[in-house]
Amino acid sequence: MATEQDKTILIIDDDREIAGTLQMVLQNNGYRVQLASNGVEGQRLIEALKPDLVITDMMMPKMGGFPVLEFLKTLDSPPPVIMVTANEGGRHKAYAEMLGVADYLRKPFAMEVLLESVRRIFAGEEKPAETKAAKKTPRKRST
Repeated sequence: MATEQDKTILIIDDDREIAGTLQMVLQNNGYRVQLASNGVEGQRLIEALKPDLVITDMMMPKMGGFPVLEFLKTLDSPPPVIMVTANEGGRHKAYAEMLGVADYLRKPFAMEVLLESVRRIFAGEEKPAETKAAKKTPRKRST
């Protein structure tokens, strides 16, 4: 069975501080982590490294997260993707989900939220939004 040490994660984010923090947290949890500062570099590293997971920002210079997602759809076996963004727009989230992201996290988020998302993706589990939505369905009270 594969362990965290067998998993390579590529982080694509132009914010060095955020990327460095994510890298440190993931490495401290046993993952191998590579960084790319934009989508162009990210695409090159996806082809070279064949990562097990990609974490990408949405808005970056040169090439943002959406063209990276579109590129991944052209691959035979693309890695799952977590998109992280400070963007509040629902349309962006819907488009990201249409392009197949495994999770969509709005900045700022707790590192435990990211780690749980990574663990869930590697375990092949559904994302919590689907689970929570099912649990929050209002039930009629019998009187």
